Amino acid sequence: MRLEGKIAVVSGAARGIGRAIAMALASDGADLAIFDLIDAADTTAAIRALGRRATWAKVDIGDADQVQTGIAAIVGELGPVDILVNNASIQKIAPLEKITPAAWAEEITVNLNGAFHMVRAVIGGMAERQWGRIVNISSIAASGGLYNQSAYSASKAGLIGLTHNITLEYARKGITCNAILPGTIGSEAVMNMPERILNHLAAMAPAKRIGRPDEVGRLVAFLCSDEAGYINGAEINIDGGARLNTAIATTGIKELSAAPAAR
Repeated sequence: MRLEGKIAVVSGAARGIGRAIAMALASDGADLAIFDLIDAADTTAAIRALGRRATWAKVDIGDADQVQTGIAAIVGELGPVDILVNNASIQKIAPLEKITPAAWAEEITVNLNGAFHMVRAVIGGMAERQWGRIVNISSIAASGGLYNQSAYSASKAGLIGLTHNITLEYARKGITCNAILPGTIGSEAVMNMPERILNHLAAMAPAKRIGRPDEVGRLVAFLCSDEAGYINGAEINIDGGARLNTAIATTGIKELSAAPAAR
């Protein structure tokens, strides 16, 4: 198993894409720590059933002190962190003129500041050991925007900038950092949407289907392996080609504005 002996931290892994990522890493041999505000006991149990160590903690990643305390606890229980996947995010729907400063700040705090707090807490140790893998889950919204979701799009674009700078500063220390840009992925939240919306979203992608969470999970697991050691600072789309269809970025269909882009 290519990740055996590695300790991975995944935020937002209680369900959806985050859970699929955690399971893929565990399948490749990693032990897992999960940060989530939602009960992640089920994901933890599933990882342990694979024979891996697993733990989870209720941590608000937007709070730097909580992140530092949580990472310290993981190091004490499992060992030094080798892999970090910044997956947790929130996504609100509103026209820009109706977004309150507080709502804007909340999305930036969780989606962008949270990733910064997580990276800051683990990257020093990675650099000392001359090995580390960081994967930031961005979104196709980062490059093409998303209707009625300015704060989400801005925060996901910020993750790409953060990814680039981590590579510039730490690649020489054996650390890779890459961003994944999912399109519409069939998490629980997405698959509970009305069938007519799911059909429309599937039609937007040249692949003519919605992506699977496990497809994102396997991509993350590969990027965390030694085989991907020379992939660094990359922005990798996993969207069935949807980014090539500008109709999804310009559509005025209000129903589509509720479609989660990466969760």
